[in-house]
Formats: sequence, structure tokens, C-alpha cells
Amino acid sequence: MYAIIRTGGRQYRAEVGKTIDVERLPQEVGQSFDITDVLLVGDDDNTVIGQPLVEGASVKVTVVDQYRGKKVIVFKYRQRTNYRRKSGHRQYYTRLQIDEISTN
Repeated sequence: MYAIIRTGGRQYRAEVGKTIDVERLPQEVGQSFDITDVLLVGDDDNTVIGQPLVEGASVKVTVVDQYRGKKVIVFKYRQRTNYRRKSGHRQYYTRLQIDEISTN
């Protein structure tokens, strides 16, 4: 069984036992909570597509880690004008363990 969930403005495929990395969430490491923005629930036999959300469906997750991603370098350059700007960005992420997918 799998579900398509929405968090942080993006959509992720969630399967029981897998981990996914999403944009930072305000939960602590080890904390469990439910994600109710479930757009689709499917298994081998049938698929339920929400309009826009699946009624009564939720995904139970546990926060495994809060971390920062690799640095992305932003380099601006204009030729022949002595214009160079270099800056970097490190995105904050939350690693989630998928515990259970329920459709009530």
C-alpha cells in the first residue's frame, strides 16, 4: 500500500517502512504525528483518488532527523564589468519514517 501526501507545498510517495525527506517541519526528533493531506491511496487492486483530499485518510509518521542539506552555490557574473557575487544556501530538511497508512 502507498499514499501520495502533500507537505511543504510538495507531493511525496509514502510507503510503510520507508523514509522520506521533506522541508523542515516544527516537530521534535522522535515525535509522532499524522499527516492528513492525503491526495491518493493505492494498493495492488484499487486506487482511491481524492478530490482534492481522500476523506478520512491519514499517514502516521515519526520524525527521525532534523538536518541541513548540501550547500548550493549561487554565483552571479557579468562579463567585462568586474561584477561577481557568490553566495550559498543550505536548506533545512526533516526526515520522516512512515509508520502506518490508514483509510477510515
